[in-house]
Amino acid sequence: MTIDFYTWTTPNGRKVSIALEELRLDYATHPVNITKDEQFAPDFLKISPNNKIPAVVDPQGPDGEPISVFETGAILLYLADKTGQLMPDEPRARNAAMQWLMWQMGGFGPMLGQAHHFRRFAPEKLPYAVDRYSNEARRLYGVLDKRLEEVEYLAGDYSVADIATFPWAARHEWQGIALEDFPNVKRWYDAIWARPAVEKGMAVPG
Repeated sequence: MTIDFYTWTTPNGRKVSIALEELRLDYATHPVNITKDEQFAPDFLKISPNNKIPAVVDPQGPDGEPISVFETGAILLYLADKTGQLMPDEPRARNAAMQWLMWQMGGFGPMLGQAHHFRRFAPEKLPYAVDRYSNEARRLYGVLDKRLEEVEYLAGDYSVADIATFPWAARHEWQGIALEDFPNVKRWYDAIWARPAVEKGMAVPG
């Protein structure tokens, strides 16, 4: 059955579109234009109580009944559990995938989002904010680079942790980051971009 997918052209939205493509799940895309505040529509609030994209509605949830899921980490884990893919079963590998997914949710996404805002969109340049978030972005890329020196993908094998992290790295130029400064990240980044499902997912919504 077709999953309803509510999204926009942001890194967070593209995490889920990549996962849907990788898992070859049938889905219908419903653009929610956040530049027009469509995320505050009452009908969307019923699906996503925090008024944020993305969100999904699966007509065939775990009990056979429809279920809605919001927050990208929760959606990725839901889809992984639904299909038995993109999340390791072996306890140590699963723990690694969970840790790096939470790292992305708690740091790599929010801090890079702040770098985007203050570097590109703030109505006035605030040097303190630009420096603070640009420096934190560089530190986080260093953390990512060190991890990827040890493993091919964040949990060893390709997983939801990589899918969550990649769309934010795809905007490295917005963050003042040159991937050549982080060779292990660049190797990982190029390998993920080469995946057909990633290319398709990054184009959603078209």
